[in-house]
Amino acid sequence: MLVSHEREKMINAIVYFANHTRHLGKIKLFKLLYLLDFEHFSQTGRSVTGLDYRAWKFGPVPVALEQEWEEPEADMAQAIRIEPEKVIDYVRETVAAQAEFDDSHFSKRELRIMVGLAEQYRDELSHRMIDVTHAENGAWARVWNSGRGFDQPIDYAMSLRDDDPHRATILEFAREHQALIHTARG
Repeated sequence: MLVSHEREKMINAIVYFANHTRHLGKIKLFKLLYLLDFEHFSQTGRSVTGLDYRAWKFGPVPVALEQEWEEPEADMAQAIRIEPEKVIDYVRETVAAQAEFDDSHFSKRELRIMVGLAEQYRDELSHRMIDVTHAENGAWARVWNSGRGFDQPIDYAMSLRDDDPHRATILEFAREHQALIHTARG
């Protein structure tokens, strides 16, 4: 039986980013999760969190998490809280951890990527991360296509370069993994 721990990994990734970065609002969090998932997929053919991303104006959005943001499920509500933070003339929401980070379901590679992203973007505000998530010819930009791709899914395969020597192997692994998940879900 295939056991998936994607939900636990998503929640623990949020806890990790909340503990190891500053200014972790919703947009920065969404960008960090996107970078984690797409980088891991580009190396292995699988995402870390299992989230599906869509192209919205301000970048890639994990719609399931966006929909849960205002009323989190019990497991997420126990792990994190959203704190209002007054910034000059508006209120920014900041993610704060309420639970300890649990690395038990993460691979060494997943942890290495997560740690690297937290270190790289520790002090950045979300708008400074736009150049990365909105990179010309990047996955989001190709789907967004000047707004014509609004709310369209961003295929993880777009994280692979066309000239990547491992592209075919990674895509084959991704197809096999998806088939296993589909079979396990019945």
